Amino acid sequence: MTTLTVHNPATGAILATLPIDNADSVKAKLKAGAIAFKSWKKTSNYERAALISKWAALIIEHKADIAKVMTEENGKPLKESLGEVDYAVSYLTWYAEEAKRIYGRTIPATSTSKRLMVTREGVGLVAAITPWNFPAAMMTRKAGPALAAGCTFIVKPAEDTPLTMIRLVELAHEAGFPKDVVQCVIGEGSKIGPIFTESQDVRKITFTGSTPVGKRLISESANTVKHVSMELGGHAPFIICEDADIDFAVTQALASKFRNAGQTCVCANRFIVHNNVIAEFSEKFATAAKALKLGNGLDDTIDVGPLINQKGYDKVIEQIEDAKAKGATILAGGEGIADLDKKTFFIAPTVLGNVTLDMQIMSEETFGPVAPIIGFDSIDEALEIANGTPFGLAAYYFTDNYKTGIYLQDHLDFGIIGWNDGLPSAAQVPFGGFKESGIGREGGIEGIEPYLETKYLSIGNL
Repeated sequence: MTTLTVHNPATGAILATLPIDNADSVKAKLKAGAIAFKSWKKTSNYERAALISKWAALIIEHKADIAKVMTEENGKPLKESLGEVDYAVSYLTWYAEEAKRIYGRTIPATSTSKRLMVTREGVGLVAAITPWNFPAAMMTRKAGPALAAGCTFIVKPAEDTPLTMIRLVELAHEAGFPKDVVQCVIGEGSKIGPIFTESQDVRKITFTGSTPVGKRLISESANTVKHVSMELGGHAPFIICEDADIDFAVTQALASKFRNAGQTCVCANRFIVHNNVIAEFSEKFATAAKALKLGNGLDDTIDVGPLINQKGYDKVIEQIEDAKAKGATILAGGEGIADLDKKTFFIAPTVLGNVTLDMQIMSEETFGPVAPIIGFDSIDEALEIANGTPFGLAAYYFTDNYKTGIYLQDHLDFGIIGWNDGLPSAAQVPFGGFKESGIGREGGIEGIEPYLETKYLSIGNL
């Protein structure tokens, strides 16, 4: 493959045909990034902060155009794309400020003839691999702290959605970042990933995507002992207790489950509902899901767009069919609308009742607009279901009882938890998971740490 064709997943239209980077081109860019690091790391924290802020302002200036490109290549509703641009910018504005707060310290010595000092500096060239579901935010969530720390940055976007990221890199250069400080490469992850991991020029890999790919990147990075940050798969439980405000829980469930057609790593995947309120929740949730409008995200009336490609579509349909075969009932949706000629794949917002733990959808991440509902009688039973997965990214629970809420917070094995909140993500808080959901955190004061090295200096004979 020498070119990459980008399609609109809602219409099948060709948006662009891009030349891809071959191995020599990727290696040349890595070398250039490593060389640029030698001068970039000498810039002041305030200079870096000013450039990041200018980049953020340019993105806001072009917000409407960026959002349109994102919807065209990703499929999500335009209102969600506009929200993602704001979310992406929030990481840049946050890390523009954090650039000024990379502190060292002086440590008291045991001898008056010594002075002990600790300083922090960027790790070097950072290679990022970003996913298709949030093509803007997942780039800035990595680029913001990397550049603030004094690192140089190169990013490979997902093959399905490179256009948004290309525009962001163009605006970074327009803001004043040297071209070798912020770069992009286009091509297949299976080919570019090994070049990143094998390169001595790359000192850190940061990746958002599936757990199997993340494991491979970790393994391949071992030979050069790179820093790694991994934001991997999730299988989020959504627990609704007996005392929960059901109407509020339904609104939060809709926002969490069907955003980006359920194609988010933190979206609710398993609805675990107390048996005394499961009938009420199921009826109200299914009614609300049926009211969501499916279609092309450029239409302002659309709530749910297409799945990104046939692979994603086939997986979701397989989970629905498996659940039906094992006794699940369709409370809403359940239908797939595929046009193989146009390469467009839609699934109606789907709610499943009578779900059991042996169904695929209860053990495999869905990445689609399907909500399985299972009942529980005791909090410990709900926790056993929720924690019964190798993943630990996000979890949600709804209760107005503070004792129950604290108990759930203490016992859920997840890195991100929403209590009466289906949308907890923000630039100023740490984002990341337990177990096989990743390594490290992005966002908050924790998010810049993975991009910094610690250097200790002992000064003697004073």
